[in-house]
Amino acid sequence: MNDSFITALNVQKATVNWMDVLAENMGNTYTPGFRENSVNFQTFLGGAILDNPNKKLSQGKSMPGTSNSNLFLEGQGYFVVKNQEGKSIYTRLGEFTFDKEGVYKNKDGHTVQGYILNDKGEIMQGTSTVNADLYQETTAVGGAMNIPTTNIKLWIDPNNGKYLGKYDDYEIKGDGILYGKADKGKTMVPLYKIANMNFHNSAGLYEIKQGLYIETEESGNPVMGRGEIRSGLLEMSNVDFKGNISYFQQAKVQMELTNKLISTNKQLLEETLKLVGS
Repeated sequence: MNDSFITALNVQKATVNWMDVLAENMGNTYTPGFRENSVNFQTFLGGAILDNPNKKLSQGKSMPGTSNSNLFLEGQGYFVVKNQEGKSIYTRLGEFTFDKEGVYKNKDGHTVQGYILNDKGEIMQGTSTVNADLYQETTAVGGAMNIPTTNIKLWIDPNNGKYLGKYDDYEIKGDGILYGKADKGKTMVPLYKIANMNFHNSAGLYEIKQGLYIETEESGNPVMGRGEIRSGLLEMSNVDFKGNISYFQQAKVQMELTNKLISTNKQLLEETLKLVGS
């Protein structure tokens, strides 16, 4: 026979954890790039426990960024940034800016990764070009291509104030290509392609910090991502606020019932001790 008191305590603990996850979701409804956590209950003879929270991977809506250097990825994949140790980190939050040296970075100082292009817009791998058709075919099927990425840098010439010494401005198109612009926009030269990588099991990525992930054995190695990149926008949280409110109300009812059961068990124990002592 199961001990109802122990069962109630286990359910109480699981419910508290559940409410904490829901509260975190609702508190980050408007946090750019936040991914909603979901939990599942496991049942066992002594009560209930929660599985580790899972990340909801659905697309968040777009919102205005703070500059044209901010990016929104609509579709499958992750932006790639590298830390000071050269470790690849993956993120959906394109809150990127150029620092005073012209290096493209995120808020943590990690460098945004891309591919160097020639003036025809072809990806360069050393001194050779990557076959454009092969690249497109690989991207379409979500395959892997071992193309080294590089830091994106648009240093400004202190003598004339131009990007790379000759471009008045830059623009990032939907295909993720960053162009240098000159002659009042009449001349546009492809410079970099923003890297977009995906995983066959994105749920297996490990979150090292909110919105920042690294690959694991469970996620598998990165493959080519698919999606449109929009400049000047950021991805909002994908939290379903109404859904979380509904779950929170269910959790409150569950907590009230559990607390009542614990209280009743305490009263019965007290009455039993009184009888034994009399």
